[in-house]
Amino acid sequence: MAQNTLEQVLTQRLGASKSIVNVDEPVQKLVFFELAGRFFAFYGERVREILAQADVFFVPGSPPSLEGVINVRGDIESVIRPHSMLHLPEDGIGESSPILLGRGDTMVSGIRVDRVIDVVDVTQSSIGSPPAALPEHMHHLVLGVLTFQTVPVALLDLDKMFTNYMRELG
Repeated sequence: MAQNTLEQVLTQRLGASKSIVNVDEPVQKLVFFELAGRFFAFYGERVREILAQADVFFVPGSPPSLEGVINVRGDIESVIRPHSMLHLPEDGIGESSPILLGRGDTMVSGIRVDRVIDVVDVTQSSIGSPPAALPEHMHHLVLGVLTFQTVPVALLDLDKMFTNYMRELG
């Protein structure tokens, strides 16, 4: 009798699952990171690599936002600190903080972050439009907003960050 009941349950579930339509929603890989206690993200295709440890060499005469340069398997890349561009304090940053090796259309550079949180595929529909209440300096840098681990996250435009950085250097 238990076998018949199990068969009946399985048959019912099989019939019920036929009515479910599986629609694949587009997903985006995002790299979530923290700066000054706030969560941000870049599109995953813009982050070539996450470097947990790297020796950064100071470049004399460079602006404060340029931490220095690193050697990545024979390629010399700059390392920038995005805090000033986002008007954030640099309290949590240190030499042991990770570096995201970012690739934009016009520039490749390391980006020093306080910590990397995760790399996750998220549905495209979970990324909302930037709110109108964003601070003025962030309007052109934020592509969208979403919630990750119950925390609001600003999805940043790496190309615009690099363009602004190059403009600041003059």
